[in-house]
Amino acid sequence: MPRRIAFLFPGQGSQYVGMGKDLFDRYQQVKEIFQYVDDLCKRPISTYCFEGPLDDLTLTVNLQPAITAVNLACMTALRQAGLTPSVSAGHSLGEYAALASAGVVSPFDALTLVNKRGELMHRESLANPGKMAAIIGMDISEVEEIVKAAGGKGVLSVANHNTAEQIVISGQAVPLEAALEMVKKRGKKAIPLKVSGAWHCALMNQAVTEFRRFMEDVPFRQPEIPLFFNATAQTKADAAAIKDLMAQQLVSPVRWYDIISTLVEQGVDTFVEVGPKTVLSGLCKKIIPSEGDIRVANVQDTKTLDRFLEGLPQHPQPDQSASHYITTH
Repeated sequence: MPRRIAFLFPGQGSQYVGMGKDLFDRYQQVKEIFQYVDDLCKRPISTYCFEGPLDDLTLTVNLQPAITAVNLACMTALRQAGLTPSVSAGHSLGEYAALASAGVVSPFDALTLVNKRGELMHRESLANPGKMAAIIGMDISEVEEIVKAAGGKGVLSVANHNTAEQIVISGQAVPLEAALEMVKKRGKKAIPLKVSGAWHCALMNQAVTEFRRFMEDVPFRQPEIPLFFNATAQTKADAAAIKDLMAQQLVSPVRWYDIISTLVEQGVDTFVEVGPKTVLSGLCKKIIPSEGDIRVANVQDTKTLDRFLEGLPQHPQPDQSASHYITTH
């Protein structure tokens, strides 16, 4: 029986110097992706990916197009091997590569969107400083109770529901520090995160309307495969409604735990993290039941690509000329 495959695309935090380089060397279509992102951003995003320095790569305005370019490069390699997903999802920034994977936008338009998104988020992070922290060992109801109690001191929200007991909170420094004290009093672990802004909370409110307006000039289509959205952990088919979801994603929690749990319930038996590092693979292994024949893999370079394809029964031979899924609009 053919495997039911989910493509999962990572977001910020998965970067490393050297990412995407061997795929760039192997595939002409990947070269086109990096050339486009350099021209679009008017900065050497490809150089930051391949050579660094890490400080420049990690700047939000550079990192969002950089991670997305590498995600799309990995997707390109899988597509050229003849592999298409049954369903897609992306974690925060990764949702834009997922849009391209599902045929909602072209890969080039995905890069255009994240370039604007990165600019807006950087602007708002400077205007509205904040922090983020991961809480380990508490379920979502406990964390929501703490966020509600500390939220009277300022802006504070659940930002990422990553696993049953790994939840990220985001907001202004005073309420966030108050929340972390409450966590510690309950004997649980809280880890401040090294981020340049407080993502997925009301501190990004000013960017929502502007980003939604920017999307008006970008063509969106109905998904060709089911695509699960961060803000709702559900699918959506209407193009205008998808634009609304992508704008609201800036201030909404990433419901990753709910998405992966639903995909398991729907019979997905192969989860492929399509992009740098193994952050999402690690989260999946904490969510997916240990029993059963469910495979979790990562494709981030030519080595992991070849290893993954070798493990698939009767996978198609690579088509080095395929480029039909990359359009110029």
